[in-house]
Amino acid sequence: MKKIDWYIVRKFLTTFFFAIMILAVISCVIDYSEKVDNIVSKKAPLAVVVNYYKNFVPHITALLFPLFIFIATIFFTSKMAYKSEIIAILSSGVSFTRFLRPYAVGGGFLCIVSLYANHWVIPVANKQRIDFENTYINDANFRYASDNMHLGIAKGLYVYLQNFNFNNYMGNRFTAEKIEGTLLKEKLMAEYVIYDTTRKIWKLHNVVVRTNDSAKEKLVKIPDMELNYPFSPLDLNKGDAIKEALTTPQLIEYINAETLRGQENLNTYLIEKERRSAQPFAGFILTIIGACIASKKIRGGSGFHLALGIALSAVYIMFQQLTNTFATKSTLDPLIAVWIPNIIFGIVALVLYRRQLR
Repeated sequence: MKKIDWYIVRKFLTTFFFAIMILAVISCVIDYSEKVDNIVSKKAPLAVVVNYYKNFVPHITALLFPLFIFIATIFFTSKMAYKSEIIAILSSGVSFTRFLRPYAVGGGFLCIVSLYANHWVIPVANKQRIDFENTYINDANFRYASDNMHLGIAKGLYVYLQNFNFNNYMGNRFTAEKIEGTLLKEKLMAEYVIYDTTRKIWKLHNVVVRTNDSAKEKLVKIPDMELNYPFSPLDLNKGDAIKEALTTPQLIEYINAETLRGQENLNTYLIEKERRSAQPFAGFILTIIGACIASKKIRGGSGFHLALGIALSAVYIMFQQLTNTFATKSTLDPLIAVWIPNIIFGIVALVLYRRQLR
């Protein structure tokens, strides 16, 4: 690493962190303007609000991390090209491959930082952020009542509740089904259930049990009964936000536990797990693309380079959302879905790099 390398690395990192800082400030102002009524009406302490925005900043910056690396790379590289600095560097006998070394160093450094943050730091911040929103922002009905819940609690055992109230731990229209292959062995239906928080058991009322051994069916009515099902009300209150609040080891443990329970659609959690590794590498790939695009001095200058960068960013987001939708709604493997945009843009980076060598 020579002085010119450190010069490029310094411009790269300062431009990136300046852009991220501006994004963070604007996002905090917009978010506060949307939530200020709830914060004031529920009398959230100042220290708690400050802590919320301390955790909100990592969340919003991680969301747009690769795109801001891309835009920062294009912005400062285009300015260097406009001032003929890159022409001077390449005219001195430096190859384009050698010229890309500081970009690889800067992009690699941000990639490592993002990897660590995605797997361990940001989930901890998200947990505190989500707790604040549940306490001071979301409505009480949102926090305390749920409707039409399906849950796999063991292999071949599924439960359903029409609604559940977390204030009195009471649910209506409870159903538990035991399935072996394609055969429904037993279906238990209760008019309402109550969870005993002291004994950790479920109390069922006005129960109807239907059993089927493929030869004949049997129907039994029981006024009241108690069962020790392997789930609690806490399991009913786990929304999609939980995946953002778990560190990667905790997320893997959660996925494994839900798989053992027989939960079938875990693709959103698998996508989140893979995204945490794929996103930082996307930033590195976009760094190389940005350097290749903006290193040539053209008539349109920085404006054309930035417009092209924003257009490519939009294409990247479109690919990402498209593949994630296929993984969530169809049979596309989450690992493939998350890495497809990186593979496509990696090929684009290679093509642009080879064009620069001509």
